[in-house]
Amino acid sequence: MKEVSLVTQSIKCNVTECQYNSNIMCDAPMIQVNRNHSSQSGNSDETKCETFKPKG
Repeated sequence: MKEVSLVTQSIKCNVTECQYNSNIMCDAPMIQVNRNHSSQSGNSDETKCETFKPKG
């Protein structure tokens, strides 16, 4: 049987309106980041977090 190792990383998030934000850290089980209306991203402004879920 093949052994699988899981890597835990800390992801900082300043979007306090997101349900996954816990003390400025992302608690989402998975994140997805896409380009923000551009064919190529050259800086962080050209990306967006698709995992965002408003607090409710």
